[in-house]
Amino acid sequence: MIEECALGQDVIVYHPDLVNLYDCAIGAGSSVGPFVEIQRGAVVGANCKICSHAFICGGVTIGDRVFVGHNVTFTNDLYPIVTGQYLLRQTIIENDVSIGSGATLLPVHVGQGAIIGAGAVVTRDVPAWAVIVGNPARVVRQFSGREEWERFAQSQPSATVSG
Repeated sequence: MIEECALGQDVIVYHPDLVNLYDCAIGAGSSVGPFVEIQRGAVVGANCKICSHAFICGGVTIGDRVFVGHNVTFTNDLYPIVTGQYLLRQTIIENDVSIGSGATLLPVHVGQGAIIGAGAVVTRDVPAWAVIVGNPARVVRQFSGREEWERFAQSQPSATVSG
């Protein structure tokens, strides 16, 4: 179900009958996999990839060129209650971030170029160009910026994808 969303040019929603997108914004060139929910007030930037089974609640703003892996969950309330009002908290994901499958993010600020490992539980703000893993997530590597990160990435062995 796609209701009242602002979709940029060339946005791809795979299997639109299997997603819940309502009153959100998705930037140009982004893609959204099946079984994704993006709630009212959430913003996804340009050229992002949102993989299947992700949940992006209101109060989440995702920058450009962000990868959100399968089954990633964002939360927007630290103390949920059954009745009454709750305090909506903001989550900001800056540009060029990669979030591994199964990660859970509490209301935090994630700096540019950060890498969040699969299954991480992010309870604190993440510095730019940091690699974090674990529960609770902790910094295991800190790059000085894009140049150092790119040198590291280029030095890693290539993988061949088949099938």
